[in-house]
Amino acid sequence: MSDINEMNVGIRWYVVHTYSGYENKVMASIQKIVENRGLGHLIFDTRVPVEKVIEKKGDKEVEVEYKLFPSYVLVKMIMTDESWHVVRNITGVTGFVGPGSRPTPLSDKEVEDLNIEEKKVRLAVAAGDEVRISGGLFDGFTGTVQSVSEDMKKITVRIKRGRRDMPVELDAEYVLPV
Repeated sequence: MSDINEMNVGIRWYVVHTYSGYENKVMASIQKIVENRGLGHLIFDTRVPVEKVIEKKGDKEVEVEYKLFPSYVLVKMIMTDESWHVVRNITGVTGFVGPGSRPTPLSDKEVEDLNIEEKKVRLAVAAGDEVRISGGLFDGFTGTVQSVSEDMKKITVRIKRGRRDMPVELDAEYVLPV
């Protein structure tokens, strides 16, 4: 058994170093090989992280893409001899990032910080629902959901305080359906 197969830690993001200007060609080549050889069970996604910026050129505004990490491509894959060999032997690839010949996967924190993957959030509550608050200053109170933020991280709940309703903005993790 090879060193690469022993390093298999499941589906992870890896960083591939490329020649300057070859990022998109390498990404396209990986995608084509995955499709042609049926390697979708080993290589799941490839990305070249870019930032879109609007620049003014005279009186026109033009949207321009800049590579956040020139000469690097991110690949979501299961590290095996076969997947390593496929990616490593693509024209323009100089190797994986990691000490020596040992590719090092990105940590969950690094993936989160890079915003590579969008986490889809589904809440169990919506505007008008009765809820119970399970943490923070208003722990144990009940109320009615008034609104949910666009990013679904904050929920405004109207709770009874004395004779009046009071809107309180809470982290979504503290709001539970009744």
